[in-house]
Amino acid sequence: MFNLFLIIISLLLFALLLGLALYLLSPRKYQSADSVASSYDDWTNDGILEFYWGEHIHLGHYGSPPQPKDFLKAKEDFVHEMARWGGLDRLPPGTTVLDVGCGIGGSSRILARDYGFAVTGITISQEQVKRAQELTPEGLSAQFQVDDALALSFPDASFDVVWSIEAGPHMPDKAQYAREMMRVLKPGGILVVADWNQRDDRQKPLNFWEKPVMRQLLDQWSHPAFSSIEGFAELIEETGLVSGEVSTADWTAETLPSWLDSIWQGIIRPQGIIRFGVTGFIKSLREVPTFVLMRLAFGAGLCRFGMFRAVRAASPVEEMAVSGQTSEALPK
Repeated sequence: MFNLFLIIISLLLFALLLGLALYLLSPRKYQSADSVASSYDDWTNDGILEFYWGEHIHLGHYGSPPQPKDFLKAKEDFVHEMARWGGLDRLPPGTTVLDVGCGIGGSSRILARDYGFAVTGITISQEQVKRAQELTPEGLSAQFQVDDALALSFPDASFDVVWSIEAGPHMPDKAQYAREMMRVLKPGGILVVADWNQRDDRQKPLNFWEKPVMRQLLDQWSHPAFSSIEGFAELIEETGLVSGEVSTADWTAETLPSWLDSIWQGIIRPQGIIRFGVTGFIKSLREVPTFVLMRLAFGAGLCRFGMFRAVRAASPVEEMAVSGQTSEALPK
């Protein structure tokens, strides 16, 4: 019995070392939009991420203060909490929504099913679009297409709401990301965004251990850079299309349990090993160091989970006022 125990421990240590070696030797650095699309195509096709994370490729909301909660239920709850925080629960059925970075459509389907919205989800991954379409019941007002968040194919003022969860870290040009989302909003429309953010290093520069940790978080999941909450709010305001102020919130505490819960899913759902085999097991192990580093970064204040809400200016006069011009500057 003791020998069997030693064999099991040895195999587990070998698997962990193998996963760590793959993690260090094969980073998935951001190279271009194509590298992001390729990463998500691979994650969608192998099915591992969907098996453990369900239809929502984003963190969960565990309450304030956080309470133990089912991992997949926390993800669904996040969508409803975000809708309430953004004031979308007071909007009428038929409201048009653009879901930027929709993944395989989990949030889009909830917004369409539970709120009666007409949702268009976009992603840069063709495989995600295909899977989102497969998961969407006939008759549900949610459609999906490939599009580039930095060069949206929609005309100005196309949507009542623009919604985005955890897409920003993949954007190399955060200012253009903000401009495009505000551009396609109708006057009076609402922008509501949830994103991983770095601490504002203009106020407190990264220290000796934070720099290599942040480098790994960027390189392992095809991220060019994280914004700070303060910095991205400024970029939204600088579009000149905002009525009033950009509202922000920090949901780090509410979402923090998601990281260790992600690892725990692999332990309590061993059927994944049977379903995906040795290759899938090694792929899953490869992600564990990133989950641990994410938990460290968000728990230690290096990273923060930011929420953003803005209203599109209702008239050209208001837009000019927001951008620092007066009505006298308008053409007669």
